[in-house]
Amino acid sequence: MVPTKLFFTKGVGVHKDKLASFEAALRDAGIEKCNLVYVSSILPPNCKIIQKDDGLKSLCPGQIAFCVMARMETNEPNRLIASAIGVAVPKENDKHYGYLSEHHAYGVTAKKAGDYAEDLAASMLATTLGIEFNSDTAWEEREQVYKASGQIFKTTSVCQSCEGHKDGLWTTVIAAAVLLE
Repeated sequence: MVPTKLFFTKGVGVHKDKLASFEAALRDAGIEKCNLVYVSSILPPNCKIIQKDDGLKSLCPGQIAFCVMARMETNEPNRLIASAIGVAVPKENDKHYGYLSEHHAYGVTAKKAGDYAEDLAASMLATTLGIEFNSDTAWEEREQVYKASGQIFKTTSVCQSCEGHKDGLWTTVIAAAVLLE
């Protein structure tokens, strides 16, 4: 199976039980009815990124669905948590694969977590394309180098962040890229 489509989703769940909090986050993301199988980070050539609503319509209860998922949870009141998925798509998408990356962290904003995941995916793609860059420079600088190379078509991310429930209930955030045939 080589996926031909992909969609991004995200969600938040809160519950007294950790597992039920995760289930609530899956429901919020719309993917709770699937048997999720986590895969690593390759975006297949010619894989089209579609809208979440279109992707959700193609899922059936009990379906095995492959995904790249970032997940973070806490039961500490007001603790900031974030989960993000980044993607880097090569310009020659019909000839070369891209990258997906997952990032989950405590104490960072959605913007920082999203930028980190996007940077990670772009950096992984850049190394396979032979694009030279300084890994110590800021993401914004590397992003310009990647785009100037003409080999990376697009980078983006999806992120979910949240503060832990004020009464110490389990809070879970997820971000996922769901791969479809």
